[in-house]
Amino acid sequence: MPPPRERTNEQQQQEPAIRGLLWANESTTQRDRIVTAAEREKLLSSPLSDRFGRFHSYLRISLTERCNLRCKYCMPAEGVPLTQKERLLTSAEVIRLANLFVAEGVRKIRLTGGEPTVRKDLTEIVGQLKANPLLESVGITTNGLMLTRQLVGLQRAGLDALNISLDTLRVARYEQITRRKGWERVIAGIDLAIQLGYRPKVNCVLMKGFNDDEICDFVELTKDRDVDVRFIEYMPFSGNRWETEKMVSYRTMLDTIRARYPAFEPLPNGPNDTSKAYRVPGYRGQMGFITSMTEHFCGSCNRLRITADGNLKVCLFGNTEVSLRDALRSPGCSEDDLRCLISAAVKRKKKQHAGAPALAAHGALCGVRHYSSLSHVDEHTGRATMVDVDDKVSTKRVAKAQATVYVGPTIAALIENNELKKGDVLSISQMAAIVAAKKTSDLIPLCHNIPLSSIKVETSLNSSTNEVHILAKVKCDGKTGVEMEALTAVSVAALTVYDMCKAVSHEILIKNIMLVEKTGGKSEFYRKQFTHEPTLETRTMESREPERVPVATRGYRTDPIVTTEPFVPMYI
Repeated sequence: MPPPRERTNEQQQQEPAIRGLLWANESTTQRDRIVTAAEREKLLSSPLSDRFGRFHSYLRISLTERCNLRCKYCMPAEGVPLTQKERLLTSAEVIRLANLFVAEGVRKIRLTGGEPTVRKDLTEIVGQLKANPLLESVGITTNGLMLTRQLVGLQRAGLDALNISLDTLRVARYEQITRRKGWERVIAGIDLAIQLGYRPKVNCVLMKGFNDDEICDFVELTKDRDVDVRFIEYMPFSGNRWETEKMVSYRTMLDTIRARYPAFEPLPNGPNDTSKAYRVPGYRGQMGFITSMTEHFCGSCNRLRITADGNLKVCLFGNTEVSLRDALRSPGCSEDDLRCLISAAVKRKKKQHAGAPALAAHGALCGVRHYSSLSHVDEHTGRATMVDVDDKVSTKRVAKAQATVYVGPTIAALIENNELKKGDVLSISQMAAIVAAKKTSDLIPLCHNIPLSSIKVETSLNSSTNEVHILAKVKCDGKTGVEMEALTAVSVAALTVYDMCKAVSHEILIKNIMLVEKTGGKSEFYRKQFTHEPTLETRTMESREPERVPVATRGYRTDPIVTTEPFVPMYI
């Protein structure tokens, strides 16, 4: 038997995340085995795998922006402006997106808000999600006010897990924090959940000088109740600045507890757990610490989030969002298009929040253009008629086109740090190019309606020249070429870059839209002075070698841009 091949440094770094994905399906004796090349390739090629080897099997879906509390650290007393109803995801759209993610490997979904129990159709949504046999767990995060009314029905619908937010065990302080009454109802909801067989997770955000004197009171809550109390480090992001004076660190909490409970002991944790588990020996419940600030868990993060208005967020701290709602409601958008858009967003996820930069994402998909009723004009009769291609030989046709958009240093820095208000410029322009290529016969009257076998689009930022480079490669097996599809793709991508950046400056120049290569027909074309780097052959979604990518680097900002945007809540 030949010796096993030596693994690269990149494979060794990715292996813990990949092994974590396989954890649930492996026996104890198999969990430490080396991940095979076939398994690694399959997982990393998934739309839900990022370029750091993290496979995202956990999806949070916000069902609403509304909440029946007004917690001080979440929103002002008068509430916040709400998105118009027609711009929020419908129940059918929620289920469609959820099923798409489940088909790609998501196995756990948590419904959040706002407050999900204010949705009248919450029970129906849970039931429809549980109808998918591939989905292993459906949970909700709630403030607990409505549990005594709704939990029995939710359990019958199949609800698997329950997270309840409760920041104090004192009635007066509860009313001070939430600006509402209802502490007794929340405790009654926790007790009902235990009676129905759940082990509810009680989430407590600790804030210095506010509720950090209740740490041991929450430990005592686990003495007779089978609950999992989880202390969350306060994420002090306020007014576009980090403020650390209110944060209570995990180590401080641990020291406080061990001063009173010396036997306080750690418990085993799973590979993707965000909570460090502990317990007091003899107590029914357990404790946990979510160290999102002092000891982040980005390296094993397997979570994605969809907001109530249909935006995909790959990181809670990231300011990059991709609208799945707009794509979902586009008549020409297929499930393959959605997968490509999701994959592009996931591939651009950073190594850690507020940390490492992401490379430009790439995508590929197959599709068929919609039929166009317009056609050529016959030179003899003047009547509209399609060019007859019956006598042509069907061959493999390939066309490449390029475009360049000069955006200037200010916009280039915003693109590089994913800080533009409209979202991820490179990913969204890439998606626009793919959709445009598929609809070329609808846009250009003289084009045939032909099936496309592949569309690959690359968008990259050259920070030394402050330019966005766009390269499209289109393939088909047919009797006519696809150069117009490639040119349409890069043209629309360039216009999308302009549209997303014009709020910053109109000093944007679209240039060098040209055909680079055309093969497969009677006449072939190769542009001699084409120097675009990198090429699609070396940087497709299927095969990416980051160490060979000639990306110009620059200093990345770690402080958020100060804006005058209105206050919006951050849901934990």
